[in-house]
Amino acid sequence: MRNGIRSVSMDDIANHLAMSKKTLYKWFSNKDEIVHTSIQQHLIEEASCEAPFGDAANALEEMFQLMQWHRQFLSDLHPSIFYDLQKYHPQAWALFEEHKKTFMLQKVIDNLKRGMAEGVYRPDLDLDVLGRLRLAEIDLCFNSDIFPHRQFELIQLHTVCLEHFLLGISSLKGHRLINQYRQVTEAE
Repeated sequence: MRNGIRSVSMDDIANHLAMSKKTLYKWFSNKDEIVHTSIQQHLIEEASCEAPFGDAANALEEMFQLMQWHRQFLSDLHPSIFYDLQKYHPQAWALFEEHKKTFMLQKVIDNLKRGMAEGVYRPDLDLDVLGRLRLAEIDLCFNSDIFPHRQFELIQLHTVCLEHFLLGISSLKGHRLINQYRQVTEAE
């Protein structure tokens, strides 16, 4: 996560695990298998972890808690991770894509439903469209053709995109809460 997938060799992995490369090859036939297993384990842990969604008082607070969790996650993430997965480890990438289309999409839709029920999001939202739009925004943050990594930080991009999304779907009550969470005073 810290150095990118492609730049880490089997020697690096063996050294980090304090084992010989021969021992590592007893358990994994190649680097692709290690990447696949690692992604699989990470997605299982993510699906079983409700920490970012825990004790939020409302749907917007849930999203701001998730934003804090993402800041921590993205601070250690090498920008090439998703590119490396897609280009060099297609099976692991397919796992991630499936996770995104199921688990992550459902989490976004659940949050939208909650916010509509609480009155912090507009009541007329198209859940399927907006759920997919939110996931596309996340993908967009990793597109170096649009947002060159030397010019834009992932944390900054994620924060700006999420706030923009939330302002677009929020009711007046929701806008007031967003300003409160952002500690912004705005003339009406």
